[in-house]
Amino acid sequence: MKYVFLQTFGCQMNEYDSELVRSILEDAGYSFAEAEEDADIIMLNTCSVRENAHRKVFGYIHEIRHRRQGKPVLIGILGCMATGLRDELLADKKLALDFVVGPDSYKRLPEILKNVQDDHARGYDVTLSEFETYSDVDPTRVSGVNAWVAVMRGCNNFCAFCIVPYTRGRERSRSVANVLGEVKRLADEGFQQVTLLGQNVNSYHHESEDFAALLDAVSKIEGIRRIRFTSPHPKDFPQSLIKVVAENPKVCKQIHLPLQAGNDRVLELMNRSYTGKEFRDLVTNIRKACPKIALTTDVIVGFPTETDAEFEDTYRVMREVEFDSAFMFKYSPRPKTMAARKLKDDVSELKKTARIVKLNILQTAISLKKNKALVGDIQEILMEQAGKIKAGSAYGRNDANKIVTLPQGEFKPGQWVQARIVRATPHQLKGELNSPTN
Repeated sequence: MKYVFLQTFGCQMNEYDSELVRSILEDAGYSFAEAEEDADIIMLNTCSVRENAHRKVFGYIHEIRHRRQGKPVLIGILGCMATGLRDELLADKKLALDFVVGPDSYKRLPEILKNVQDDHARGYDVTLSEFETYSDVDPTRVSGVNAWVAVMRGCNNFCAFCIVPYTRGRERSRSVANVLGEVKRLADEGFQQVTLLGQNVNSYHHESEDFAALLDAVSKIEGIRRIRFTSPHPKDFPQSLIKVVAENPKVCKQIHLPLQAGNDRVLELMNRSYTGKEFRDLVTNIRKACPKIALTTDVIVGFPTETDAEFEDTYRVMREVEFDSAFMFKYSPRPKTMAARKLKDDVSELKKTARIVKLNILQTAISLKKNKALVGDIQEILMEQAGKIKAGSAYGRNDANKIVTLPQGEFKPGQWVQARIVRATPHQLKGELNSPTN
């Protein structure tokens, strides 16, 4: 029997893909090791969205090679990096990878591993599929209170900064019935919260059913109490979807709505398909339908040719919209993307740093204001873990996906409690137990 150690880097879709890989390999007779040193095969499921992801993975491989000197081990890369950097990975003699497998080729892993072990030759398959959705694979879940469910794969948007269409291929959606079957199995296993995943999740479409219809159908499954989804695109937010989010009690009142930039010229260069005004109008419509919605976002600073004045447009949108929180990044070119091919990375590192610092100061103040407004509220919290934040506290999340810490008590992951919010910081809420829900 061969033991596999699987390490996951990157986004929620990678986490879900690792669960698929576990299922496929377990069916083929492999077992999984808890520690790297106990494994015969080491797999790194990787991300290519950020440059530091490459450095992290490469550094980890070199550490493994150093620790495992003299001990036989097969090392391979899965996921987006496998597709995006196939030639470079196979040519790098220092990495000395044994296999490279892309996100549409996981079903071939048992065959590839057998060939690598039998023939002592490197194996790879980074073919992108127009049809593969893994609808026939039941993922092996890791423990936790949330279950990821990929309802679609790939992306058709081709944002200039993003490598996903090149590493995960074009959009294809699973059937509603297939998704519901997976969610029903999760409910039977005791999961009460699911997060529906897609690179552009709200562009989901199968036959006559759109994403709003899918959300409504999932909400009817007994045992599921919370439904989240990520990541949507602002261009795919019809009124029907806003209505489901606002009115369906099981759909969480939180939307991650990536802005990326607030200037129209920069948005056009990014190929984002909306203007700053259209984005603000969408926010207005969402808040009109659901005034207490929590909105989070992504922002990129220092996109090629972005001027100081254009950055100030982003700053103004952030100040006007008042997101609950934001993920902010300095632009870095990703190989093969439109921006890397056609635009010079001409904004200095110094300017990128100054811009992200300015946005962080603004967002920290807004996040604190938003969280302070919740002090005194009684909220339902789904407990995730005891003592993770610091000794003497347990934590869970409210409907808005905000961390709420509670004094240490007899809490279990998956337990629902009612908590009064007593204090707020920019990044979390402090609560006191009002009553347990179950």
